[in-house]
Amino acid sequence: MSLFGLDPETVLARARAASVQPQIPTLSRSLLFGAIGFGGVSTLVFATVAFGERWLYRRLGIGGTYALWTLIFLLGAGGVLSRLVIGPARTLRFTLLFGCAFLLYAAPWMLSYFDFENQAGEWLGSLAGSLLMALIFRGAFSAGDAAGKIIGVLCAGNLAGYFLGRLAWTAAGGKTGMIAWGVIYGIGFGLGLGFTLHACQKKVRDALNARV
Repeated sequence: MSLFGLDPETVLARARAASVQPQIPTLSRSLLFGAIGFGGVSTLVFATVAFGERWLYRRLGIGGTYALWTLIFLLGAGGVLSRLVIGPARTLRFTLLFGCAFLLYAAPWMLSYFDFENQAGEWLGSLAGSLLMALIFRGAFSAGDAAGKIIGVLCAGNLAGYFLGRLAWTAAGGKTGMIAWGVIYGIGFGLGLGFTLHACQKKVRDALNARV
């Protein structure tokens, strides 16, 4: 049994105990839900940057403000994306998993950003954070056979969303550009997360479909 109870054997055991056929999200639903769900949370966070960054810095400091933004991502995205997890008793389990994964994603990103204070730090932090998140998901879902796809797509989605969003912010500037950054980053990373959750649960899908 894995720490979060999301490995195939544990999920199937809970489904049998509940005597239900869990809903099985398709790839298209996972991608759409990931893009819209994570995109919405990301837009909310970037909107607080656009309209309240200085106010938050004065009251919480830089560290406290970044901690707040991380918490919004952690709880908001964890709750939304749990809808893509197969099996009963999934919301708390996945939110805890996503919280751990997102903290490990955010930590190297912030360390690299504050250490280098340039785009090299952003690239390094984004890559390192995405890799750690992918490995956490791979371990929690016992999806070792999908590790390559998970790492590749999650890193690509994160980098594309973040840096395309950054270009939009540079081009538009101001509050509009910042919100555009949040939307594009959220959609890109959300697509990567949606694909990752779908790929991680292939064994569970196959087992459940075989029972139908």
